[in-house]
Amino acid sequence: MPEPARKRSDDLARLKGIGEVGATRLALELFWREFSNRRQVGACVGLVPQPYDSGESQTDQGISKQGNRRVRALLVEMAWIWLRYQPGSALTQWFNRRTQGTGPNRRARRIAIVAVARRLAIALWRYLKDGIIPEGAQMKSI
Repeated sequence: MPEPARKRSDDLARLKGIGEVGATRLALELFWREFSNRRQVGACVGLVPQPYDSGESQTDQGISKQGNRRVRALLVEMAWIWLRYQPGSALTQWFNRRTQGTGPNRRARRIAIVAVARRLAIALWRYLKDGIIPEGAQMKSI
């Protein structure tokens, strides 16, 4: 593995809830690129809303599903794991507020987890780029 990717992988694996394999896959398949802003990160993995414009009607149709589907699937799985291992993080609290009161409605939870995956990708990008640890996230004890 190239040295910059190894460093990124090691940095990601320091966060609780992100394993060595997931960190390595993200480093090799997503974070080898240089992104200028958060929108580019979300668009690269296809986790942004797809707009629909027709006449005066303007709505979002769901995620675009453009980009690397393996990374998209990995980020969704990481989002579920993040909820479990990072209960005090801002992302987990956002998810809990968003899905509160939905009861057994699994569809609402599945829709919300995609938003968590996009936000997690952006938070991890910021962590690698600027060293900003995601709000409320815990690091692994060494």
